[in-house]
Amino acid sequence: MTDQGGESRLEKAAVPTLKVRLTRYLPTLVLLAIAVYVLLPQIATFQNSIEVVKRMSVLIVASAVGAQVLSYLGYGYMLTSLVASVGRRISVARSVLVVLASSSIGLVAGGVVGTSAATYRLLNRAGMGSAGALLAAGFAPLLNSAVLMIVSLGGLIQLLVIGKLSRPAEIIFGVAAILIAGLFVTVMWGAYHRRELLEFAEKMSRRWARFRHRTYDRKEDARLSRIFKAWDLFKTGEWRQPAVGAVLNSVFDMLTLYLLFLAAGHAVRPGLLLAGYGLTLLLAKFTFLPGGIGVVEGGMAAMYAALGVPHAVTVVVVIAYRILSFWLPSLIGFPLFFYLERAWHEETGEAGAASSRDR
Repeated sequence: MTDQGGESRLEKAAVPTLKVRLTRYLPTLVLLAIAVYVLLPQIATFQNSIEVVKRMSVLIVASAVGAQVLSYLGYGYMLTSLVASVGRRISVARSVLVVLASSSIGLVAGGVVGTSAATYRLLNRAGMGSAGALLAAGFAPLLNSAVLMIVSLGGLIQLLVIGKLSRPAEIIFGVAAILIAGLFVTVMWGAYHRRELLEFAEKMSRRWARFRHRTYDRKEDARLSRIFKAWDLFKTGEWRQPAVGAVLNSVFDMLTLYLLFLAAGHAVRPGLLLAGYGLTLLLAKFTFLPGGIGVVEGGMAAMYAALGVPHAVTVVVVIAYRILSFWLPSLIGFPLFFYLERAWHEETGEAGAASSRDR
């Protein structure tokens, strides 16, 4: 009887734990399920996709690879410019190495948050100081998201003007446009009404923590405060060069996708390219999945298929794009992170020792 009672109590105790875990991971599971649901119907087109691959122009694919390299150089230039705004210097080449390494860490440790933490750590190791590292790690993703917002809205407007969308698609994309515009307006309003935004953010964070059965962490307020500090810095006009880097990053990334469509024998219109690219990547940033795994692949394939691109072409282009823009850089970045951390730590250590000897 005692053993049975003990087992019963254990079963009852296990139920809340299971509920907590399901609640915590339910959004991620739902997104993965949607991605799988979207991708499974594409399996039937793999045979046709193989034929598309055979017909692809090697020269144009090579040009797409070059465009992706330039995209990473654009992001590296953005980091370099951000660090320069606080009086520190780092080459664009070194910044690109930071981007590759930190993105890989974000893949296995916290997504965007993990990427920012890894960026801060590496830039600190490289001798950029906490201020420069913090600014680059915190503000670069915001600039990138801002460009994606503009790209998404531009694509939606152009598609609506040329009448390329069906009525259901117009409604869905219209709602997405309103949400994006609302987020942008909220950010701009918050820049001038900081106390109100901080109070609202704290209230929402507390509710989110209760929903996930976690303790509220005031680090969220600290992150928002850092964004405000970055805003103060950029009000002086020092945002222009980093913004150029963010634009170059997105432009060459979109060019990669366009060239892959071209290599597959299906050149897409600018509005269609912008809508499928910007909306998918922007929405992926709001998921819990690192790098938008599954969401980008499934969402982009569904988006372009809905806009009239042949299924076989969509499958080939989306997979090739993700290999070039995400998977290959991630594989390169893993060993690179540990190498850079050790090498730059030794480098800054030797520099500090030399400075002490000079004094």
